[in-house]
Amino acid sequence: MFDNIDLSKLGDVLTYQHNAPILFSSGLFFFLFIGFLIIYKSLRKHLLARIIYVTLFSLYFYYKSSGLWFFLLVFTATSDFCIARGMHHTASRLGRKLFVVLSLCINLGMLGYFKYYNFLLDIIASITREFGYQIGNTAMQSINYQPLDIFLPVGISFFTFQSLSYVIDVYRGRITPLTRWVDYVFYVSFFPQLVAGPIVRARDFIPQIYKAPVVTRSEFGEGLFLVLCGLFKKTVISDYISLNFVDRVFDAPLLYTGVENLLGVYGYALQIYCDFSGYSDMAIGIALLLGFRFNVNFDSPYQSATITEFWRRWHISLSSWLKDYLYISLGGNRKGKVRTYINLLITMLLGGLWHGASLSFIIWGAIHGVALAIHKFVMGRFSSFKPLGSEMKPWRRVLGILITFHLVCFGWIFFRADSMQTVGEILSQIFTNFHPEVFTQFVTGYKGVFILMVIGYVLHFMPKSAENAVQGVVTRSPLLVQAAVLAIMVFVVVQFKSAGVQPFIYFQF
Repeated sequence: MFDNIDLSKLGDVLTYQHNAPILFSSGLFFFLFIGFLIIYKSLRKHLLARIIYVTLFSLYFYYKSSGLWFFLLVFTATSDFCIARGMHHTASRLGRKLFVVLSLCINLGMLGYFKYYNFLLDIIASITREFGYQIGNTAMQSINYQPLDIFLPVGISFFTFQSLSYVIDVYRGRITPLTRWVDYVFYVSFFPQLVAGPIVRARDFIPQIYKAPVVTRSEFGEGLFLVLCGLFKKTVISDYISLNFVDRVFDAPLLYTGVENLLGVYGYALQIYCDFSGYSDMAIGIALLLGFRFNVNFDSPYQSATITEFWRRWHISLSSWLKDYLYISLGGNRKGKVRTYINLLITMLLGGLWHGASLSFIIWGAIHGVALAIHKFVMGRFSSFKPLGSEMKPWRRVLGILITFHLVCFGWIFFRADSMQTVGEILSQIFTNFHPEVFTQFVTGYKGVFILMVIGYVLHFMPKSAENAVQGVVTRSPLLVQAAVLAIMVFVVVQFKSAGVQPFIYFQF
């Protein structure tokens, strides 16, 4: 009866394929997760067995995304586990600092090689050539380099930052180091947030490891609701508007009028939000179904009335990480106003560079750094401009939302564009070739894209109370109804999956 089973195809599905990473929105993940969940529930009362089992599944999950580079994840976890243990047994302040420096060298050294090696070589070669022109040295003018074909392990920026936060927290005395290696590997490799965040703090997560996983009916409903929201955001809205409109505009801006380019920018703002917050929703929901609670990672960021508020609502785990471990380490706002502005700019420049090794990411970070510094300056001069805009008059808040949203969208152009030439073409079309009359043609020609963009933005600006009400309905529904809702969502996802499930944007970071 098994004669017709093609074992080679089964092997291809279960082994690493560089062009087919495992995704929460894929059928393979749902199949594996159901099997994982059955065994996981049976190990509820067996702590060590449960930790080992989840760790092995997490490493397999990462293997499906990056192949044998999962050993790099194990190396990171092992080195920082040993460093934290060594630091704990070191009495001298200098010795403890040296352990932190060692962790920084290992983690940032790996990031430097995998993400920035070719970028730095290109900069050095450009500087050398320019200097050669200045002094008339033909040998220096002809210097070039052949970029290395370096594989970028998925999510390396996330798990290195997460592991670094553990070491720094041990140094600061906020937590005591773990005594069992497998517990730390569990923390670093936990699959829901492994490859694209959220970045989970050790002091929030590790205490939950040792509790028997108990999922109440309310938590199950909340987890299911988050998974459904994430699926809808990612596979229905983000993937569809990306493949059918946004990518086309950014690939060839000059083929579209200014109004279409502007709509493409609005579309990308919605796409990246739905893509990344969709992943976070699914990660938080899946973790909740396993008995682990993560902090919120997105809080309707485009409702922000100031750029400061935006960064308290957007990718909260990263922005809080940059604040606690970079901005504060640089001195924060403790060393005068000028130094505060400089620290904000440095933090956001490095935040931009964290996303990728290119000038466009650095400019994106600079835009936000300058905007944050300006807002902080205005706050110091005009007390009526509250940091979160919570006490603004309604008209001022609406105006603040419009200005902040368009500032963020301006930054997204640099974030998304493949080159500075593309940035120039998009801005040129918007400001010199607008043609608003084309809008009606866009609505009729891209009807599906337009409808999904409207739905996406309406849902985003929906009051929190309405979202909580919908979540309450899902949570209180009978299990049969919840299963039916999940089945309907899977059906909708399949209908919109026109070209396969697209990788999450933040897999490249």
